[in-house]
Parts: sequence; C-alpha cells; structure tokens
Amino acid sequence: MIVAIIDGYTDEPAGLGVPPYLGIYPRYAYGAVKKARKDASVFYLTIDDLRAAFEGEKGIATKNKTPNFPRVRRILEKANIIVYIGGLHTPGKYLSAVPSQIEEIARFIKNYRAEKILGGPAFMGSAHAGGTKITSRELSLAHSVFDHVVYGDLEAFLFDYLSNPNNADPFRFRDYRELRDYAVLGAEVVKQFPDFPEFVIVEIETQRGCPKAMGIGGCSFCTEPVRYRTVEDRPVEDVVAEVEALYKLGVRHFRVGRQSCIFSYMAKPNGRVPIPNPEAIERLFHGIRSVAPKVKTLHVDNANPAVIANYPEESIRIAKALIRYGTPGNVVAFGLESADPKVAKLNNLNATAEETYEAVRILNEVGGKRGYNGMPWLLPGINIIFGLPGETKKSYELTFQFLKRLLDDGLMVRRINIRQVVVFPGTPLWHMRDKVKTEKHKRLIQHYKYKIRHEIDLPMLRRVVPVGTILREVRAEIFDNGLTYGRQMGSYPLIVGIPKELPLNRFYDVLIVDHGFRSITGIPVPINVNTENPKVLQYIPGIGRKKTVKILARRPFKSREEFFKAVGNESKELLEDLITL
Repeated sequence: MIVAIIDGYTDEPAGLGVPPYLGIYPRYAYGAVKKARKDASVFYLTIDDLRAAFEGEKGIATKNKTPNFPRVRRILEKANIIVYIGGLHTPGKYLSAVPSQIEEIARFIKNYRAEKILGGPAFMGSAHAGGTKITSRELSLAHSVFDHVVYGDLEAFLFDYLSNPNNADPFRFRDYRELRDYAVLGAEVVKQFPDFPEFVIVEIETQRGCPKAMGIGGCSFCTEPVRYRTVEDRPVEDVVAEVEALYKLGVRHFRVGRQSCIFSYMAKPNGRVPIPNPEAIERLFHGIRSVAPKVKTLHVDNANPAVIANYPEESIRIAKALIRYGTPGNVVAFGLESADPKVAKLNNLNATAEETYEAVRILNEVGGKRGYNGMPWLLPGINIIFGLPGETKKSYELTFQFLKRLLDDGLMVRRINIRQVVVFPGTPLWHMRDKVKTEKHKRLIQHYKYKIRHEIDLPMLRRVVPVGTILREVRAEIFDNGLTYGRQMGSYPLIVGIPKELPLNRFYDVLIVDHGFRSITGIPVPINVNTENPKVLQYIPGIGRKKTVKILARRPFKSREEFFKAVGNESKELLEDLITL
C-alpha cells in the first residue's frame, strides 16, 4: 500500500497550514493511515513539490521542496491512494509559499490511476483573495476529479476506508478519543516537511467549534461553526502526548493555534461570553513545557476579546500563564471585524469596540514588556473585515477612529489584519450575500485601508519595535530585488527587509533601522565596519550617507576608538557592542 499525501496548504478561521507552519490535516491523515495499515508507505508531498516536478523552475514557489521532491512522479505513479489537502477560508499574503486551489491540483493528478481523496476545508471551496463569493464551479470540479470528497474528518474517513472501504462515510466526524492515536502516530510525518527540523512550526489543536456560537450563534461569515456544530475541548494529556512525540523528533517551534479562542479552552458555557478556566490553561501549558523544556517557540493565536474584557481577573491569570510558559513575540488575534455597533449586531460579531479596547489595554499591561528576542512578550492583534452587510461610510470611519484611539492612548497592537469578506455557502452570510458591500464600497475600502496603513500601522510599528531594537534569530527566507526578507519563527512575525544578499535558511540577529507600513528594515549585527558594504553602513543609526563616505575613506580602522572618532560619539552608546573590526 502506497499513499501520497499532497499538502496544498490551508488557512481557515481557527488553523494555519502554510509553510513554515505544518497544519493538523497532513499529520492526522498520516497517523490514520499508519494505524489502519502499519505496512503502508506514506509519502508527504507539498504543492510546491508538484509545481517543481511538473513545471520546473517556472513553477510557482519552487523553493519549498520536501525530501520526496526528486521522486514526485514516481510516487504518484505507484500510489494506490492520493490524498489532497487544501482550502483557504481566510486568505492572506504569504512570504514564501503560495497555497493551491482545486483547478491547479487537478492538472497535476487527474491522469494517475490511484484512488483520489479530497480532504481539509476545500470541500467548502477556497478563496485566494477577499471580496469574493464562492461558487459551485470549484466544488463541481472537485467531484469530477476526486473519487471521494470528505465532508467530515479526513482522518476518520481514511482509517475507515483502509480498514473496510464499504464502511467509509465521508460525512463522519471523530471525537478526541479517536484522534489521540492518529495525532501521536502522525507526528512522524514532520520529518518529511521542508526545512525540518529548524524551520517548521507545528500547529497544535486544543478545541474545535466556537464556544460563542454555541451560545448565540457564530459570526455571519465564519465557517468554523458551520463545519463543527458542537464545541469539544481536547484533553490536556492528549495535547501533551502529541507535543512530546513531535519534540522527541526534533521539533522546537509550536503554536497552540487550532482553536477559536485560547482563553475559552475548557471554559464554562455562558451564552455570548463563556467563563474562562485559568486552571485548565495553566495545566495545558505547564504540561507542554514539561515534555518540551527547550522549546524555542511556544505561541498561541485566536482569542475572543469579549472574554478578556468581561472576565479580567481570570484572563490576566491566563495571560500570565502564556508568558510564564511561552516565548516572547506571542500574539493573540482579536476578531473585532468592525467598530460599528450596527454592523456588529447584524453580523453577530464577537465583541464590541469597547470590549476590544479593554482587552487590548489588559494585554498591554500584562504582556507589553520586551522579551529576550526583542519583541514584547504578549500583544494583541486586531482583525478587521471590510464589506460586511450593514456597512456605511460611517462604519469605516468608526473603525478607523477606534484604531486611532488605541494609538493615541499609547497602546500597542502587533498587527492590524484587514481583509475583505469572503462569502461561503452554509454560513449565515450566504443568506445575506446580496448585502455584501465589497464592490459597492470598493473605493471606500481602498481609501480606509490606505489611511489605516499610513496613519496607524506605521506609527504603531515604530512603537512596537523602535529603531535600535535588536530582533534575535531572524530567519532569512527569500532574496528579491536587492533585499533579503526574513522573519522570526512564531505567530504573526514581523517581516524584516535586509538591504544585502545573505545566505538563506540561517538565523541572524538584526538591528532595526527603519520602518515601513507593515514591515521593517534591519541590518545584521555585529557589523564589521571595515568590510561591510556602503549600502548597509548608511543604514546604521547616526551614520547616514555623509558619514559612510568618511568610513570608506578612513578604513580599515584599527580600534573602536578610531572608528567613533571618525563618525562622532553620538552613536557610541547604541553601537559600541554592535560593531566589530
């Protein structure tokens, strides 16, 4: 039995599987196959492997290739089963990976004889950009290409199909008791991931479904409560067992991100706002740290700001636990979506603007201190969605003024994510799709997006990472147009543009020297002032072009004193420990 798992990359409201992230679906699928058929050979391929194999260097994003890349065609020819995993429900911009859609994968696999199975959120459709309505065309194509389209849990279907094909139900969901073995056995697939082990972040699931949706219904646009109509919390010991298996294999970067709200893990149902359970979260992260003591990244993702605002005492305890057991640079994404109360009511949004403000304030108070990697320990992010039913020009202005209030009040927000709404069948928004405003308000959306980027993002970045900040262990990922782009490993890391070509897939300490709207400019440290190129030298704080000319004329310098004599002592306090000769 040969099984090929093709990872087309996934991005959905409560989970990310785009490199450097390894999502849950390939791991669970691998584990289910191995539990059902111990003798099976399971090969993990990425969509980039197929692009490179079928399109050569003209293929998209050929950089991320697994160890199986040289054998792609041979694996697919011999495979008994081809499993494709894909689906974008919250599309974004990705630095070094391009997610796939069904049209693309169909070109690559349609002529192979293997049984073809579609899994992941792709059964509801995919969107590469916001402002779209999912049509039936992609779904019809899926049924024409794949022998089985899985609407329930892919891992449950695979186990059943390999155990007894006649009993395999594509609509069946598993519970967490069944998942435990799949998750632990599936950890092994990480060894086939691109850039394992240094540059892989594993997404860990703790909960499925939306606690708020169980109380008063989900947000109009969200696919999470459509797919999972109940809430189930994963047992602490199961999460810890999976992390332990991955850690023993060499994984050092984790994000406990596969849930709608980390602050609602094992919370008590309470209508719109569940009551948080600090003791459970303390046990969870203490358990993770006990089996992964030298973890390099331990971050989270989503949180409902209404939970934090309405239960500040419990939420502060949770935030402190995330800091105690986690690593700096952690970001909790808040789904505000709109600051207009009329839009919030019509679309049944998570939190009011006032609740979100209070949650931002609390996290700043608890997590705003800078950590050892140069980033604050724990900051909020804000998610905004444009185009929702009920929006008017006033709606956009209210959202802008809310963000400006955060800035004016001295608070920090790590990221402001602005998306245009995507309409998926089965969501409440599908029944209001004629009221979606992305086309009608196209100019307004462009105007306010520009306004937020220029008037909020730029000064906010300067606050979060001022000039002179040193970000530790920035991974150089791609080189383009004279710049090396890199990021730290973690949840929503800052993109750093470095004005020189550096060897890729290495870690660098980077001195922040300038800011863009959503990214920053940095230079590697220590800086060898006798050999560094002029383009980099002029970025050094306090140096600039004129002093760079002096440096070039007078080097090589024999001592630090000689260097500071040439450029002046104004920058000595900042640079004394950052330069070499």
